[in-house]
Amino acid sequence: MSENTEQILQQFKECIPLLEVLTDGNRQAIIMLLAQNKSGLHVNAIASHIDLSRPAVSHHLKVLKQSGFITSEKKGVENYYVLTVRQPLERLKTLIAAVEAECDGSR
Repeated sequence: MSENTEQILQQFKECIPLLEVLTDGNRQAIIMLLAQNKSGLHVNAIASHIDLSRPAVSHHLKVLKQSGFITSEKKGVENYYVLTVRQPLERLKTLIAAVEAECDGSR
């Protein structure tokens, strides 16, 4: 295997957790809801838009936060969740570009 192929395989491995996060429909719905509400939403507001319990929403928010798709900010007694997709999306874009370059180079 070439060094470039090894690097791309490593990028795939690094992106697996991001891809796993994005496979869940509830997390997709939360991402899109937060995209529409730039100032952020608290757990109860998110739960009122999605057919999930508050604890289930909290679980999905934790997963999204750990993967870098969202961040939280305390306002009063509530945590407001805000979409911050730049870093994980840049990692995915880098992977896609590397795979495209490898495929184009092999023709």
